[in-house]
Amino acid sequence: MHITPVFRFHTWRLPALLLAITALAACGHSPPGPDAAPAASRYSPVRPADPAATSAVLMRALGLVGTPYRYGGNTPESGFDCSGLVTYVYRDMLALNLPRTSRELAAIQGPKIDPRQLANGDLVFFGDRGNVWHVGIYVGEGRFVHAPSTGGTVRLDSLEGPYWRDHYSGAKRVLH
Repeated sequence: MHITPVFRFHTWRLPALLLAITALAACGHSPPGPDAAPAASRYSPVRPADPAATSAVLMRALGLVGTPYRYGGNTPESGFDCSGLVTYVYRDMLALNLPRTSRELAAIQGPKIDPRQLANGDLVFFGDRGNVWHVGIYVGEGRFVHAPSTGGTVRLDSLEGPYWRDHYSGAKRVLH
């Protein structure tokens, strides 16, 4: 399946987005546990092909943290499930029409990307025994935004969490 943008991101938004990313980055850090290695040693930053588009996606995804989970939801007003969050963010910010379900998104999944080589904006997939049942948006430093479960909200989690590490099944680089 080929993904086609309807229009290009407006570069005049870049300065505001970069300022907001800087402010968010300063708020989102917590000290690692005593046995944790620094995130920088585990994850090598991969430069995004389109920094402006990547910034737009990250800002929108991070801005939705706290939105309630709702199975089948795909708007901030109705809530989100995991794939609804992903498709909403890419459609809203870049007019990219992605497949709707995590299974459909995984069907366009390319070769498995080592988690240490993820680029901001990559889609990260989770599942087991060849079945993908969850997707999120990678935001850097080993973290991703996703809508995890009924009763929860859109949140930021670490790929290093035992559950996510054990169920990581690959990634898709949407922004080439």
